Amino acid sequence: MALVRQRAAQGSNATEIEKKIKRGNALRQGSAWRWSRGSVALLLGALSLCGAAVWLYVTSLDSEVTETLVSRSELVSPQPRVYAVECSEDYENCKRYPGCTPQKCGRAVTDSVVTREEAQALRRLAERGLALAGSDGGASILDLHSGALSMGKQFVNIYRYFGDQIKDVFTQEDFQLYRDVRERIQAVIAETFDLDPAMVYLTKPTFFSRINSTAAKTQHDEYWHPHIDKVTYGSFDYTSLLYLSDYGSDFTGGRFIFMDQNGNRTVEPRAGRVSFFTSGSENLHRVERVTWGTRYAITVSFTCDPAHAISDPALP
Repeated sequence: MALVRQRAAQGSNATEIEKKIKRGNALRQGSAWRWSRGSVALLLGALSLCGAAVWLYVTSLDSEVTETLVSRSELVSPQPRVYAVECSEDYENCKRYPGCTPQKCGRAVTDSVVTREEAQALRRLAERGLALAGSDGGASILDLHSGALSMGKQFVNIYRYFGDQIKDVFTQEDFQLYRDVRERIQAVIAETFDLDPAMVYLTKPTFFSRINSTAAKTQHDEYWHPHIDKVTYGSFDYTSLLYLSDYGSDFTGGRFIFMDQNGNRTVEPRAGRVSFFTSGSENLHRVERVTWGTRYAITVSFTCDPAHAISDPALP
């Protein structure tokens, strides 16, 4: 498949990635402040400093969005919009799997793999599951494979915790739709990156996410930090995001941002939109903080290593 955009090679990714991650951590730490007793004037001064720190944090990162790859209002169909990037050295340091290990790297967006109606059905599935509990902070997850569900500041296994009652929450039709969508996402990734579909395996973690503007209570709630999926999870070779809600109407903030050496590039979520990319350090990324509303999505991840493959979820 022809690639419609090519990023020029630029030096060592590793050094730039390290600087960006350190910068994000330093800004995050610099925005913290402590409650102190004192006069009203001192309190107002502290609030002003806090506001300034938060403003600097947000503007220092998001003012660098130099290009919107795909806006909410666009419809990318029937073919994916593909952006080539130079592969990092990450894959050279791992066992290679012919027919799957990335030979060409990039990122892509499509609105033709999942319909809006299917995305709405999956969102209702997520809403029912997450209504059982949820994080105390702004980010909650539901993993149908492992059964992990955010509950307060920890996680529970919904299949063990709720037992047979879980069949009143989910149906076989829900799980069938989930499998069908996963297969289509896997197929478009294989086609786009010229892979052998039989060599690409679903891997963990693959999960629903619900993000709102509630303040973070634990590190699990801090979804906005820059990261590299292959470094964070190890087994990832290809990552995809299926969006279940719309940027600008269901929520604000929450855009997906690729952090490149020459600027940041963003994808605006749209219900039914699938964004996918190679998982190495060529695709350092983060999610903007959600400022209003609720953002729903599914992360679906794939590996080339059969030892890390997982099966589709099934009702117990």
